[in-house]
Amino acid sequence: MTVRVGVFGAGGRMGSTVCRAVDADPALELVAAVDPHHAGLDMRQVTGTDHSWQVASSGQAFIDAGAEVVVDFTHLEAARTNLLFLAEHGIHAVTGTTGFSDADYNSFIAAFSSSNCVIAPNFAIGAVLMMRFAELAAPYFETAEIVELHHDAKLDAPSGTAMLTAERMAAASSQWAEDPTRTEILAGARGGEGPAGIRVHALRLRGMVAHQEVILGTTGQTLSIRHDSYDRDSFMPGVVLAVKAVGDRPGVTVGLDPLLEL
Repeated sequence: MTVRVGVFGAGGRMGSTVCRAVDADPALELVAAVDPHHAGLDMRQVTGTDHSWQVASSGQAFIDAGAEVVVDFTHLEAARTNLLFLAEHGIHAVTGTTGFSDADYNSFIAAFSSSNCVIAPNFAIGAVLMMRFAELAAPYFETAEIVELHHDAKLDAPSGTAMLTAERMAAASSQWAEDPTRTEILAGARGGEGPAGIRVHALRLRGMVAHQEVILGTTGQTLSIRHDSYDRDSFMPGVVLAVKAVGDRPGVTVGLDPLLEL
């Protein structure tokens, strides 16, 4: 029995990649795609899938098509509205949109009572493992910094992955050394101060997709943990995993770790 799937933001680079990944999986069926900027255009033109129906302008298309799960790769303001719409109509949601506040998470937890939601800052399974490895290493080092590198169209900084990595490392150890810097010749040279004083640096460059390095240091040694996504296909195994699993994950699940049993 196949899962009926819809996609918000189908005309974007991530959204169209999701459409193709869903279309290629025999256990999933792509039944609707929504993108106000591409509404009315042929799906074959917008997403590269072999569907002749049109991209829709609103979430009503998911209801009409009987979508069971909808994937959202839009921007922050749109995603807030999209997730609450899906919760209201009892449709499971999977999103990789980042930048949600604590208030957003609380509203999602309250809203998803008749359907479920998976929110993941990064769907690359290698990136999930990178965060877990950094968390495991944290108690053995007194200093650490995070460098995240993304394409020049990413609007938020630092990335959700970098912030989640810092939060998990900070929670894993209370023995972090104080930053020795007393004078910044150039304001911001030391990056942003994250949880437990862990410094986070964000780079935005053309040619990048999504990359992160965690550098940990202690007496006489350093440890570098790095993950690189070279194209958007790297996120698709995680997206497909979440689409298939969300129906069995009551309420709101944050990150892929519970799905991978890490």
